[in-house]
Amino acid sequence: MARKLKITSARGAQLDSFGDQITLVVGLIGLWVFQTSFIKQNLIVIIIAFIPYILQMCIAYFKYGKATAFHTYLAKFSAVIQATFIITTLLFKPLYSLFYFMIIIGLLETLEEITLIFMYSNWVANVKGVYWSLNPLYAIEGCHEACRCKKY
Repeated sequence: MARKLKITSARGAQLDSFGDQITLVVGLIGLWVFQTSFIKQNLIVIIIAFIPYILQMCIAYFKYGKATAFHTYLAKFSAVIQATFIITTLLFKPLYSLFYFMIIIGLLETLEEITLIFMYSNWVANVKGVYWSLNPLYAIEGCHEACRCKKY
């Protein structure tokens, strides 16, 4: 809503990302409570998926002193897939094809965020993705030389 009304802020972007993380944690707790056997059977895959995410968070905190709030298209797509998987699993049963698709998209999204951290020397919010960061037409303030941006 804030983006639609053009009243966005860096703090709002941070709070939005924090809210997304809390929602994911609550969903995972729900899966643990109602689908414990599924979680236990797939714990290794889940841990492997979380390692790059934790690495991304550490890199962001080391570089910027806070979490990222890029809100890329891939991150939004990943969140929709995660929500679909969690709801489907809680209401019916786990679909392994959706589970692995969610893991793959989540890993790709995390790799994109790590790439963006190294591209931007300063903390920025609401970056659409690597493609848009490399394209001078879409470059935003704070970009690194990697984007070859002539705007700033």
